[in-house]
Amino acid sequence: MVTLLWILAVVLVIAGIFAIVRGQLLWGIVLIVVGLLVGPGGVSVFT
Repeated sequence: MVTLLWILAVVLVIAGIFAIVRGQLLWGIVLIVVGLLVGPGGVSVFT
């Protein structure tokens, strides 16, 4: 489960970075914040 959370968090953060690069600043910030919250290092919504 921890590995799955890490993968999900990494995908969300990378998607957020790509969104910012494409000019969608707000959507990119939202994706990065959600990625950090979901990740095991953050406040996981699954625990």
